[in-house]
Amino acid sequence: MSDTYDWPAIVDGLNRHLRLRSIPIGMKLFETVEEMEAIPKIRRPRARHTTDQIVAQARQLGWTVGITMADLVGAQCGAVIGLHPQDEEWLSGTRMAGVWFKTREDAAAHQRAMDVVPHGRYRAMAVSPLTAGRLSPPDICLIYGTPGQMILFINGLQWSGYRKLSFTSVGESACADSWGKALRTGEPALTIPCYAERRYGGVADDELLMAIPPRFLPRVLEGLAALDRNGLRYPIPPYGIQADAGAGLAVSYADKERKA
Repeated sequence: MSDTYDWPAIVDGLNRHLRLRSIPIGMKLFETVEEMEAIPKIRRPRARHTTDQIVAQARQLGWTVGITMADLVGAQCGAVIGLHPQDEEWLSGTRMAGVWFKTREDAAAHQRAMDVVPHGRYRAMAVSPLTAGRLSPPDICLIYGTPGQMILFINGLQWSGYRKLSFTSVGESACADSWGKALRTGEPALTIPCYAERRYGGVADDELLMAIPPRFLPRVLEGLAALDRNGLRYPIPPYGIQADAGAGLAVSYADKERKA
């Protein structure tokens, strides 16, 4: 797959098929601060933030924002994207014991279960709307949506080259299950955003997050277009819990059954 993408066409397709409520964005890691700061129209924070807030500034305000570890409020955010060491202090989970987990052992088990970018290579990160085309290309794309939008997104991804997808949840610090996992593995990663993402990143009650490398998006759009031709579209109209389902199923399957 080429590293060149028609971002306006891709985002237009996602919005047409899924009616997304916020801006699809990209995230990219940089080995030097200078590379990040060379991005056109890059903004730098004037206060310390969580990574959730930085992501929200891109997807809700349309900003292109770059950060280093010094811009983040704590080690947890930085460790997920490889900007802070995953050292013994961090792995101990001491700060989370008694807050999110009953014991230090529980907290340490949580830290070790997280998917994170190994520390040492990267010094900066930036997020930007995909349509801005400033990350050339991003390492991953972040797409927020309702469960109904996300299952059709997954259906589109599975239209060709089918494989079962497995997703994880570490609970709090769920960004490890989305952008942490996608950055580490190069594979799609869906998760339920955690308390911090909702409190600090403005994620709505009904939103899930898909983190996905850009090479998968053309296949998703091809699948969504095929499903659309088959009458399988978003929003999904309720058929009625007491109606005879035969007539509804016949729209999709009757011709297949006659040919069988």
